[in-house]
Amino acid sequence: MQILETLLRGNRIGKSAVLAVMLDDPQAAAGAVDDVIRARGFRMVRGRVGTMEPAKVVAAVETAARRSGLVDETSFREEHALYHAIIEALQGVSRGQIEFGSVLRTVGLSFVVLRGSKSEVDPQEGEWLAVALYGTIGAPVKGWEHEAFGLGLNHV
Repeated sequence: MQILETLLRGNRIGKSAVLAVMLDDPQAAAGAVDDVIRARGFRMVRGRVGTMEPAKVVAAVETAARRSGLVDETSFREEHALYHAIIEALQGVSRGQIEFGSVLRTVGLSFVVLRGSKSEVDPQEGEWLAVALYGTIGAPVKGWEHEAFGLGLNHV
């Protein structure tokens, strides 16, 4: 727990999302990370998606965020912020060109969405959304993929 506190020093939303998605082990580390992150005032949801279609990644993340109550699906502002955070994270995973299936690539990703203040420096700034994606991208052949990561931040 001491290590987690040290890693999460500064209460930064992006750093917290990155750590949470990288420690995606529901049995041990992820539960402790989730507890620390929530204790710092962030709301969060995590999930997984595997696909050859970028639209399915967007749909999986949006659905998880809506179902968990992280975003209000009747609020254009919240949906718009979430969409842009997802797209920014996808650009990291796909190295700037958000294409998978059309170029014979597939992804297997874990994702985390956090909502809260961007940092403890200025909580009056309002809420932000952070979307972190981590997993693999590559040809749809086992062993032909490599790791990929993306982070997107957007003001609600």
